[in-house]
Amino acid sequence: MGKIIFYEDRNFKGSSYECSGDSSDLLSFFNRCGSIRVEHGNWMIYEYANYRGCQYFLKRGEYPDFNQCMSFGDSIRSCRIIPQQGTCKIKVYEKEDFKGQMMEFTEDCAQVHEKFRYHDIHSCNVLEGHWIFYDEPNYKGRQYYLRPGEYKKYSDWGAGNSRVGSFRRATDFN
Repeated sequence: MGKIIFYEDRNFKGSSYECSGDSSDLLSFFNRCGSIRVEHGNWMIYEYANYRGCQYFLKRGEYPDFNQCMSFGDSIRSCRIIPQQGTCKIKVYEKEDFKGQMMEFTEDCAQVHEKFRYHDIHSCNVLEGHWIFYDEPNYKGRQYYLRPGEYKKYSDWGAGNSRVGSFRRATDFN
């Protein structure tokens, strides 16, 4: 069970909307988002409806100035709660369609190039758990949420290129 509250203005002011589950289109509930409070669960929020556009992972906590934190403006149009699982396992591949060098991970990876020896990941198979890919090392840059399943090419997880600098499990990390 999750709970996220969106506020139209910074510092938790203005109209608000409480959400406890996935929502593919938030536009009918608010026009802009200035701050967010996550009371329960981990969430992925999206710039556009139907879970598209820029993505951002939010864990439990307060985000009093959302625009400054997230750098994609005040447009939040969809969100989904991330289920928590005990174990996480992912296989990453150097080439599309699960070809080329493969490595399996069960832990976070802050520097893909150091562990995998490649700067790009062209496909992956999320065997267990939920993961966040980042296009820069040390968990920075654009984020991409991956649920269990096969991703035959980087566009399957919403990326515009195959650059993955780091990745980690979608849990309550700091």
